[in-house]
Amino acid sequence: MIPPQPQIREEHAIVLDYLEHGYPFESGAMKASIAQVLGLEHLSLLELIPKKGIFLQPNQKVYIGEGRREEIHHIKGKINVDKLTGTARNTLQTVIEDLVTQDEKKYVDFFNKAQPMTMRMHQIELIPGFGKKHMWEILEVRKEKPFESFADLKARVKLLPDPKLAIVKRILLEMEGKEKWKVFVR
Repeated sequence: MIPPQPQIREEHAIVLDYLEHGYPFESGAMKASIAQVLGLEHLSLLELIPKKGIFLQPNQKVYIGEGRREEIHHIKGKINVDKLTGTARNTLQTVIEDLVTQDEKKYVDFFNKAQPMTMRMHQIELIPGFGKKHMWEILEVRKEKPFESFADLKARVKLLPDPKLAIVKRILLEMEGKEKWKVFVR
């Protein structure tokens, strides 16, 4: 018997959009306020119901873990990118760029530790703009010394596209469900 997998839980999220009067297309007199957010640990897109009298701002960090929540009443559930409002969609890329910048070491370590997935495919090749030539050069250069930053990676590998922007693009593609293999989004 296969043991049950632990449920992935987010602890903190960044508000992408806040709809004080709920979705405009929903009917009914008792519309609840709703926030569309991005979970910081697993990059999950979620809908949250704030507590009464709480007003949230885009880019505001909120606690959504198991403990006592100050601003959030409950998590309504996961949502897909196509359900995001225009404001949330516009905020999403900026928030992801900020997260990748803040946690640069995690994403640089991806290039330091990436492994083959199959006989013909390597994890590095999943990054947009990174083909076999870049992959082989990255593998050779990292043998000498692990990469320390995006700037170090770009300086040591010739003609490499911007690694930070490539990672952001990959995360967005994974969120949109356009990729078979998940590297950064759970």
